[in-house]
Amino acid sequence: MTLQVVRTLWQSRVVNQAAATPSKTAAKPKAALNAKRSFWLKQLHSWHWISAAVSLVGMILFAVTGITLNHAAQIPAEPVTKEATATLPAPLLARLSDFPEDTTDAVPAPVARWAAEAFKVQVANRPTETTADEIYVALATPGGDGWLTIDRSTGEAVHETTTRGAIAYLNDLHKGRNAGKVWYWFIDVFAVACVIFSVTGLALLWLHARGRPSTWPIVALGLLVPVVIALLFIH
Repeated sequence: MTLQVVRTLWQSRVVNQAAATPSKTAAKPKAALNAKRSFWLKQLHSWHWISAAVSLVGMILFAVTGITLNHAAQIPAEPVTKEATATLPAPLLARLSDFPEDTTDAVPAPVARWAAEAFKVQVANRPTETTADEIYVALATPGGDGWLTIDRSTGEAVHETTTRGAIAYLNDLHKGRNAGKVWYWFIDVFAVACVIFSVTGLALLWLHARGRPSTWPIVALGLLVPVVIALLFIH
């Protein structure tokens, strides 16, 4: 009788230990799930901080100029105009005698090189507005304006520039106005970096949302506020 009781107690202990010990087969899926989550967290964090580093300065610039553009009427700007004159050398003026009228072709390369030396402007490959009397080249820049005219009979050249200050310059960079092809492509690269930054941020929010109950209400608020303003206050 005593031996039977001991055997029963021993079997019960073995069963309890087996029940308390987690199954290796059950632990494997959980370990695989954690490894997958860890992989995506590492990837998302990498892409998030890289895109943040790439777009950081540009994002600050575009955010600040967004404010200055929104209050452009309240920000004073004093235009400053400068004018310079020079006379085209006779050999170059003779070259212009064959330049066609009513054309938008760029000035000949030697004339462009002379303008670069005389006025420190680049007119090579720029379209012109040419008449029988003069050649006009528009030289608009961010935050300002400019032009160059060459009298076809006398060779007198006039270069004028107008600037409206640093804020106007930065505002035009925000809009990509008269900033050239390199800045044009920079805006595209910057925009892609901002999209990656935002999408990876959203993915990280999703992965951490379980432990942060306020995540999705705040995200929803960020969507709801501009929608409500657009529907109720923009007419």
